[in-house]
Amino acid sequence: MTTSASSDSTAEEILRTGGELRGADFTGCDLRTLLRDEPALPPRVLRECVFAGADLSRTHLAGVVFADCDLSEARFDGALLDGASIERGRAANARFLEAECADAVFSGVDLAGTRWTGALLADASFTGCRLTGADLRSCRGVGYRFADSNLTLARLDGIDLHGQTLTGLRMDEAVLAEANLSATVWVRSRLRGALLQDTDLTGADLRDADLGEIALERAHELRGATISPDQATTLLAAIGVRVSA
Repeated sequence: MTTSASSDSTAEEILRTGGELRGADFTGCDLRTLLRDEPALPPRVLRECVFAGADLSRTHLAGVVFADCDLSEARFDGALLDGASIERGRAANARFLEAECADAVFSGVDLAGTRWTGALLADASFTGCRLTGADLRSCRGVGYRFADSNLTLARLDGIDLHGQTLTGLRMDEAVLAEANLSATVWVRSRLRGALLQDTDLTGADLRDADLGEIALERAHELRGATISPDQATTLLAAIGVRVSA
């Protein structure tokens, strides 16, 4: 049964003990004490609630569902979010530093400018998300996945996507320095202007990726990858070489 918040005390009690809550407003609230323990009732399901600027650091949110919520600039530093689901809504500029997000699902949510340094993302998935300018440096775990998402200008230094099929990703001007992209297959994705310094592209298939115009002095960054004849033609054109059948 869904409970709509009729008073602050009712909403806080549902948030503390568990259950389903709709339309509550916790803007700027410090929820660290209220959410420090595992709920006694079934997992929390929070719909159309507002947590903008709220402090949820080191809270127990395993299995929580945030659906169509506003989490903009909220702080989840060190929070337990294993198995959590954030569906649609907004979480722009939220912080997830050192958060535990194993098996978490992020779907159709605005995560622009979010910070994830030290977060555990083992087997987490990001689908249809806006991650422009997000900082995912020094994330922990393996098996996290991105699909049909916008990662333009994102900091992805050292990220490990080995062996994955990467579909519908926009990584224009993203920083992928020292990332492990070996054996990846890129489908309908963009890497225009991406920084690939010391990136491992061994065995990567970039034939269906939009690489944009690659300056000759950066051609070595593609070492080990497979590119298409059209991509090779674009690369050679940068030094004035024309390819003719």
